Amino acid sequence: MPIAGENGAPLPGLDLRHARDGLSTAEVRERTDAGRINSAPTATSRSVAEIVRTNVFTLFNGVVGGCFVLLLVLGEWRDALFGLSAVSNSLIGIIQEYRAKRSLDRLAILQAATNTVIRNGARETIPAGELVPGDLVVLTAGDQVTADLVLLGEGPLEVDESLLTGESEPVPKPGGSVLLSGSLILADSGRATVLRVGPDTFAYRLAADARRFSLVTSEIRRGLEKVFAVITWLLLPTALLLTNAQMQNQGGWAGALESGRWIPATVGAIAGIMAMIPLGLLLMTSVAFAVGGLRLAGQKVLIQELAAVEVLARVDVLCLDKTGTLSDGSVVFDAVHDVGSVPASGWRPALEWFGANADASSTAAAIGAAFPVAVPLQEQGAVPFSSARKWSSVTFGPESGASGTWILGAPDTVLGFPGCANAQGMAAALASTGLRTLALAHLAARLPSDAARTGLPPELVPVMLLTFRESIRPDAARTLDYFRQQGVTVKIISGDDPRTVAALARRVGFGAGVAYDARHLPGQPHQLEETVEAQSLFGSVTPSQKRDLVRALRRRGHTVAMTGDGVNDVLALKEADLGIAMDTASPATKAVARLVLLDGRFERLPAVVGEGRRAISNIERVSLVFLSKTVYATVLSVVTGILLLAFPFLPRQLSALDGLTIGLPSFFLALQPGGQRYAPGFLRRSLAFAVPAGFCAAVCVLAVSAYAQSSGDHSLDASQSAATLTLGLVAAWILVMASRPLTGPKFAILAGMYTGLVLLFSLPLTQDFFRVGWPPADLLAFTVGVAIAGCAAIEVIGRFTGRPPHGAGRGETGLGPLTLEPASREADGGNAGHRDGPAST
Repeated sequence: MPIAGENGAPLPGLDLRHARDGLSTAEVRERTDAGRINSAPTATSRSVAEIVRTNVFTLFNGVVGGCFVLLLVLGEWRDALFGLSAVSNSLIGIIQEYRAKRSLDRLAILQAATNTVIRNGARETIPAGELVPGDLVVLTAGDQVTADLVLLGEGPLEVDESLLTGESEPVPKPGGSVLLSGSLILADSGRATVLRVGPDTFAYRLAADARRFSLVTSEIRRGLEKVFAVITWLLLPTALLLTNAQMQNQGGWAGALESGRWIPATVGAIAGIMAMIPLGLLLMTSVAFAVGGLRLAGQKVLIQELAAVEVLARVDVLCLDKTGTLSDGSVVFDAVHDVGSVPASGWRPALEWFGANADASSTAAAIGAAFPVAVPLQEQGAVPFSSARKWSSVTFGPESGASGTWILGAPDTVLGFPGCANAQGMAAALASTGLRTLALAHLAARLPSDAARTGLPPELVPVMLLTFRESIRPDAARTLDYFRQQGVTVKIISGDDPRTVAALARRVGFGAGVAYDARHLPGQPHQLEETVEAQSLFGSVTPSQKRDLVRALRRRGHTVAMTGDGVNDVLALKEADLGIAMDTASPATKAVARLVLLDGRFERLPAVVGEGRRAISNIERVSLVFLSKTVYATVLSVVTGILLLAFPFLPRQLSALDGLTIGLPSFFLALQPGGQRYAPGFLRRSLAFAVPAGFCAAVCVLAVSAYAQSSGDHSLDASQSAATLTLGLVAAWILVMASRPLTGPKFAILAGMYTGLVLLFSLPLTQDFFRVGWPPADLLAFTVGVAIAGCAAIEVIGRFTGRPPHGAGRGETGLGPLTLEPASREADGGNAGHRDGPAST
């Protein structure tokens, strides 16, 4: 006989012949051998080998590695220092992705659990992973459902599905209902047969979507990828041009190969190729993110992917789950509403008894907290709460001062009699505000012995209505106000009843809005986008609808952050630009989130915003320097390649300049404070300065090299030294422009850089190692004059393109511990609330 499912629909393929004795050993073995067990592979889409291969075997690493090995073979190890940067970049990428893989591999919606089953007519306890379809499972209060089950018709169960659906109210499940894996049995007991196991279960399908590997959407990462794509196209033809030019300068290909002069020609070509690749920019970006992660770790915020500290600085829509995010998931007593005439001394002892005898119900526990009592009255009889009856009762004797029977339960059950019309109206009005409502009624006599089966008698007298509300996190309202002041749109997306969502929203400062019932969401994508854009509160939202709402917002061009703590939030967290999990979140939720608030303090989020602003502002500064270097290196390589000129530097000389004018200063710049609201257009702003500044630096170097070679009185070493000094001075001024406005720490960084340049050309050890020295007097004078002119031109370029970069100005003094005070309109340039406002200058 087939089992009837929910709504009376039959569930095909299920048979009740095992409803008493369960499966036999032979049947279990047959299904186990066929692989139909309650386990599934947990590997992510990327293995360790794939992670290593992706981060090591790239075009740039191939070029850098080949040049590095070639220089070592040629014995020019001092020119191979650039290899360290490539190794660092690969290691950082591998470690970052491996950590993400481990989190995804640990993703678990179902905790390790055992199940009581009936097999061969006897009860036995087995691991959840050994369940097979058709197994007869015994369920009691406190059990977790570990496979999709069908409840047999022995009686209803009270089930908590909040982990899966977000609905905080317990759900009564009558016989024939499907119990989804991941739910929890709160009350009553019963038997169920296994419907689906392993990959076919609801919980696993959620986890499978969540396990898909993806990196957080980072504008910085996207911008750098575009730059590297352009460099990739330029690299090979430029390398061929440059190699040919260096060979021609050594007597042509045949002469260079015969005389051995191909070695310095090769070194010169490698110098130009390596200068084009901004390897250090990736490293400095990772350092800036890592430092932000360490700072936030000290504030109990776990960063699971480094670039996540940038994303929240760009977020313009923050989507919040209600339970566990704005509320802490607990229920607190709200008020008592008098609807009857029973003396006050009667109902209080009754409530004290119900609170002192709290079972698995969080509502009963809230009554106990509101009406505490050391020793409750001794009852003469009681009927425990049942989700099927929706009420419980207690009977006291005449000597108690609260004689008679007191019934506490759902208003539609307790007040479902003609004489309770007034109380029914009050209960409906209270429930419409989103408050959880219970009714307390009195019966002068004892309940009939069969009342639990036949129902309550009509002589009940309504006494009180009790209302309850969810406990709001104390920092929720202030934190939401901060985001609204910052121009971030806040949306509450919950699986709870829309009335409950609206009531909570009013308590956290959302006004008197009405929550949209997600059961009426349009299916057409364009209409869905319009709906989610127009509404701020959503109730009765399913896990897949949460994901669809986030997708719709992203299609509208928004950068979306999503917070949550239940498995019902997993798909939305995965889809959002930034997923944020609370400390109470399920393991699955924490695994896919990019940020985890370890102490559950919602007020930590503004500090994350501050770190994101600092990171993206300083990376933009650093990018000016690195991209300028890429531009002038490319221009020098192309010009020398076309004109068949000798490349003006050795690789080691460029490595020295990189360290003094780019690497070390950029490292310290990446750690500086910064705090203005982010404006989109990172790459556009950076290139607007870097391209003309890089051209200017290249022109200065070419002018000095041409002068040195045309005079005929200067050696190759003197010409290279003059070119190195010219580039050092001009590149230093690019760094000055990127550092503005100057503060004490920045001034110290720049002073150290100029001191290093002087020591590079003055100390015998560095002169010998890097093959540099002070040029002759006439060449030195010309070099300094050209460098001054180049610095003046870069100053003009900086002012014309709006430097200093985004993040400078007021806010530059440092955020320190970020408070919940809104940013001033002056600091925001008067553009609060406008995501596409102009960059601050």
